[in-house]
Amino acid sequence: MKRSDIPSLDDLRAFATVVRLGSVRAAATELALTHGAVSRRVSKLADDLKLQLLEPDGRGVRPTQDGARLAHAATEALKGIAGVLAEIRSSSNTQPIVLSCERSLAMRWLIPRLSDFQDRHSGIDVHLSTGGGPLDFARARVTLAIRRLDFPLAPDWAVTTIAREAVGPVMRPDMAQRFADGSYLALGSRTRPEAWKNWVASRPDMPTPRDVRLYDHHFMMLEAAANGLGVALSPHIIAMDDIATGRLVAPAGFDADGTSYGLIRPGDMEITDSVSVLEKWIIKQVP
Repeated sequence: MKRSDIPSLDDLRAFATVVRLGSVRAAATELALTHGAVSRRVSKLADDLKLQLLEPDGRGVRPTQDGARLAHAATEALKGIAGVLAEIRSSSNTQPIVLSCERSLAMRWLIPRLSDFQDRHSGIDVHLSTGGGPLDFARARVTLAIRRLDFPLAPDWAVTTIAREAVGPVMRPDMAQRFADGSYLALGSRTRPEAWKNWVASRPDMPTPRDVRLYDHHFMMLEAAANGLGVALSPHIIAMDDIATGRLVAPAGFDADGTSYGLIRPGDMEITDSVSVLEKWIIKQVP
């Protein structure tokens, strides 16, 4: 078989995902690529093969007869490759567990607890990486992921909800009166730029801020609040340790926003004893 007989695996993966989801946009979200990048890969595949692979179907697309055959073959081939790689990786007893977690959640909640896991299970090697939103487990070489479930979930993922998201204003204790008077600066995160607007609309009983300032990440926003720079609208899960120690207070409490945090892994992944132990430990960390 000549090298030119087989198209790019990236192009085949993009095409197979588009066919499975019936939409270039949905495929782009799942693959963590731009709409244009997925469209270019599918167009290049069609050009290389000199075949029409897709045709319009309402607001989405559907495969032609040739496209359907190719998508099925590509999907089975990619599953086979992923399966073999999983077997190879799991054959080594020293293979670490790679746990991906959202950056602020990792810094403010997970990392302070990891020493407990290491003390209890010193023989399990856990590598921590940070990231948010959708991910390709095989490409990123990630075993487990902790995510806020505010994006489309792949149908072949196994997802366990570990905490309901609840947000509320937190501040240094000496800022509580300013908050009550409405003379406070609101601190937010650029990852959720509309959070304060939504909270104020949902809590008309609460004083409104005089202005809003956004930080790049929640952990920066919380640190600013802890140093008296304003009042942060924070997820409870990343502020709870500071509230427990009295470093921060939450006089208005926390309100559920309808989302959750979840522990995610590929549904077809072989669950080793080490992975099972880590999963159970993570779930127990949320009161």
